Amino acid sequence: MDLKQTKSLLEERLVMLTTRAEEAESTLREGHSADFEEYATEAEGDEVLESLEGSAVAEISQINAALARIEDGSYGECVTCGEEVGEKRMEAVPHTPQCISCASKHS
Repeated sequence: MDLKQTKSLLEERLVMLTTRAEEAESTLREGHSADFEEYATEAEGDEVLESLEGSAVAEISQINAALARIEDGSYGECVTCGEEVGEKRMEAVPHTPQCISCASKHS
């Protein structure tokens, strides 16, 4: 596993998610229409934006934790059991903190 490449991919994803979360927050702060039907549609859109923003914020936190693990040398070790996470899992979800066994126990 190339840590330099993984770190770069995580940092790129972090920038993209941060931008997405900021755009969602900005849109949510915009005023709503006085028209009831338009307001209802806008409120539904707000719910979707809030969900997307929440997902982005959660993933940002996970990516920051993964970047910290890269820096401290523990990247690739399961934070629960200490075993190796596995290269295929790390390739699929580079910010994952747990091996598949521990992750499946907590889901």
